[in-house]
Amino acid sequence: MACKIKIEDVLTNLKSWRKTPDEIDAVIKEFKFLNFQNAFAFMTAIALKAEEIGHHPEWHNVYNKVVITLTTHDVNGLSEKDIKLGQFIDNQYEK
Repeated sequence: MACKIKIEDVLTNLKSWRKTPDEIDAVIKEFKFLNFQNAFAFMTAIALKAEEIGHHPEWHNVYNKVVITLTTHDVNGLSEKDIKLGQFIDNQYEK
């Protein structure tokens, strides 16, 4: 089972993520692409990794924009799983 960690620890390990504006202990980031096909390919890569590590993001997609929220529902906050998936997401975006 995952252990809850501080939001500062998550933000230190991820690129340009920010705390969600609500009271949920979560981080959020928006990603923009040239078109829907690129956005969907990005989401597909993340979905495969999420299945592999058993940690699924909350996300929203409209055309070329993907907004991702990371939190660990099991601990009612953030965990190392959020760092691991967030780093993967950041690396996929840089490709």
